[in-house]
Amino acid sequence: MSKILIRGAKVLGGEPQDVLLDGEVIEAVGTGLSAEGAEVVEADGKVLLPGLVDLHTHLREPGREDSETVLTGTRAAASGGFTAVFAMANTFPVADTAGVVEQVWRLGREYGYCDVQPIGAVTVGLEGRKLAELGAMHDSAAGVTVFSDDGKCVDDAVIMRRALEYVKAFGGVVAQHAQEPRLTEGAQMNEGVVSAELGLGGWPAVAEESIIARDVLLAEHVGSRLHICHVSTAGSVEIIRWAKSRGIQVTAEVCPHHLLLTEEMVRTYNPAYKVNPPLRTERDVRALREGLADGTIDIVATDHAPHPHEDKDCEWGAAAMGMVGLETALSVVQETMVETGLLDWAQVADRMSAAPARIGRATGHGRPVAPGEPANLTLVDTAYRGQVDPAGFASRSRNTPYEGRELPGRVTHTWLRGKATLMDGKLT
Repeated sequence: MSKILIRGAKVLGGEPQDVLLDGEVIEAVGTGLSAEGAEVVEADGKVLLPGLVDLHTHLREPGREDSETVLTGTRAAASGGFTAVFAMANTFPVADTAGVVEQVWRLGREYGYCDVQPIGAVTVGLEGRKLAELGAMHDSAAGVTVFSDDGKCVDDAVIMRRALEYVKAFGGVVAQHAQEPRLTEGAQMNEGVVSAELGLGGWPAVAEESIIARDVLLAEHVGSRLHICHVSTAGSVEIIRWAKSRGIQVTAEVCPHHLLLTEEMVRTYNPAYKVNPPLRTERDVRALREGLADGTIDIVATDHAPHPHEDKDCEWGAAAMGMVGLETALSVVQETMVETGLLDWAQVADRMSAAPARIGRATGHGRPVAPGEPANLTLVDTAYRGQVDPAGFASRSRNTPYEGRELPGRVTHTWLRGKATLMDGKLT
């Protein structure tokens, strides 16, 4: 593999430097670098970050290839600056055995746009009644470390305790979709004034917060690692902050859409805004931003949830929940966190690369931009502003809440172990 010289990049948003890649690793970082025969990429002051890592992606394969495949999903990931994604288990069949997780892992290796780390189901069939083959999935070629029934809550406390005890043996983590099912029957949006005005079934904040409170106590009792998916309420942030103050091994994620959008969008009845957990209040958005800034919330995760148009192009009540997010995540974080002064680019690198890689044990990802480190990198034109056009997405699905909205920033290049997966905004 030839050498690549990235000239004049703001590494983690700092002063412009040159970065020389040699094969799969970073050879040098400094000013005035040169290398005979190297391919030169003129960064012109763009921000260079370690390749992004998404701990929460739905690739839909096997079983729902009409909405996404490992190929199209990883192409979307590369377009968004990601070099590794963790694929959720709610496929058909469910990724609850070594065979299914190995299938997803091998597809990721075959296509090569980013590394794909499968997430194993906590319970058989996501049914919440019997633990899945956690040990076998960990010992498989896929080396599963993260387990989740995402899309459904592990609501049985005994099953949740057993899962936490089991994964502790090999340093795994249980990622919980915190949703008390009895409190959210028939829920269509956040419970509050807007749901009452619109006559839509409410999804109360306490349905999330009660599960988080229970699970952090279980994690403390067992001494195991717990991760909370898509935190969406101010109360959840406070519970997680309290748990961390006690030394409980809990980490948490927030999705870009919960950092930007509120329940007011539901007044349009546009199903693009229908998501689980739902869009919340302005107060919740502020709390989530503050929690991400102060480290209470560890990471940003996309919860990229592709759906075919027929599942979204319908009346609100019949529409599926979820949004695509891989190709817009960094732009939303730039608008909500960087341009507001809540995070700098080095902190974005932590929240979107280093921390998710650490939680998921993604070896070789989330590493510093330094000599000897893997050449997993993304280059971002932070000065760019443009309207979101889903017609240009690499994802097979188009269910974005940002269509026509102006967002800042654009990923121009992504490198996976020194190989360009995205060049000048085009997939290679």
